[in-house]
Amino acid sequence: MNNSLSYDNIDKARKLLNLEEEASLSEIKSAYKKMSLKYHPDRCQENDKKKCEEKFKEITEAYKIILRYCDIHKFSFKKEVVEKVSPREKYKKHIKQFYKDWWF
Repeated sequence: MNNSLSYDNIDKARKLLNLEEEASLSEIKSAYKKMSLKYHPDRCQENDKKKCEEKFKEITEAYKIILRYCDIHKFSFKKEVVEKVSPREKYKKHIKQFYKDWWF
């Protein structure tokens, strides 16, 4: 797999890790862990060892590509952005409004 961060390489890496088109960092890590355990050469049967080694290398390289892609993005810690993506903050104002007149 080519190491460049082109769309085709990132998409190929994403598919190799069985990721959806949108994924959180924890989902990426979980997918890598699941796939690497499945194809780790020490866990394969002797007759599949070579195939597993190749697949494990591909999975590791795909993970590195995805992480490099994630690494070049800046994360915003602005209040409006955090509240927009945070489920707790997102629904907090709706719940407050809903229960506003219910309590004495």
